[in-house]
Amino acid sequence: MRRILRKLLILIVIINFIAMILEGATSIDKSKTTTINNQTEKDTLEEIKRKGEITIVSPLNDITYFYLDTKTNKITGIDADIISEIAKRLGINKVEMKESPFSDLLERLNTDSSIDISAGGIYITPKREELVSFTEPLYKGSEAIVVPTFSKINFKSDLKNAIIGVEKGTVFVTLAEKWKKDNLIKDIVIYETSADVLNAVNRNKIDAGIVDSVIVKYSLLKDKNLFLRMIKDYTPEVYGTVGIAIRKNDTTLLHAFNEKINEMKADGTIYAILVNNGLDKANMISDK
Repeated sequence: MRRILRKLLILIVIINFIAMILEGATSIDKSKTTTINNQTEKDTLEEIKRKGEITIVSPLNDITYFYLDTKTNKITGIDADIISEIAKRLGINKVEMKESPFSDLLERLNTDSSIDISAGGIYITPKREELVSFTEPLYKGSEAIVVPTFSKINFKSDLKNAIIGVEKGTVFVTLAEKWKKDNLIKDIVIYETSADVLNAVNRNKIDAGIVDSVIVKYSLLKDKNLFLRMIKDYTPEVYGTVGIAIRKNDTTLLHAFNEKINEMKADGTIYAILVNNGLDKANMISDK
């Protein structure tokens, strides 16, 4: 009987010893996992600084926010100027651009590991915030109704028989669809870019366009071949703030960008960039 009890005690000791080993191994694995995850959050910013280069995905031919000027071979535009200054302050020497339709910008950011951030007049919305993180808002905008210079359309009420153009994937598509449903316009034509919408109006292919007011102000300032105007006495229905999209796990990169954005707001750099690109105080975001 004593031999049986002794064997049972030895067996219990062995089982407890094995359990302690397994528990210790589990704890070590958890610690390793935490370390790896924390390191991953820092990798994007560290890798960008190591390479001295940041890669951005932006809309195709978006001659407002972010584009390559073929005359100077330099990346330019509103968002481009802001991001170039942020990069400079972070010690990043080079900005590379990859192009994508506006409607695919966030998907490309989340699926293409060679891309670091996404920019190009992206309005911050709750739906988009489910997919990515956004920096502090850079500036604000709304829609504008654009018509040919000598159009008979002067008020929103004049659009009842008009065919309206709008850029695919923008918040203005929903607005145009609502207007059509309410019989405020005749029909809608969807275009790949805002530039396509402006060109279609300029060539009288459509009667008017619903375009981001930021794009309109910039385009009318920079492109003297656009014979367009915004209809007056129009009250915008869609307001929004523009931000830079960053992957949700790139928290260190997000914090670094926000720090520089707040610096640039405080020292007047962002406002100067907006004015240089045809915008004004109406587009500036007030300090909190």
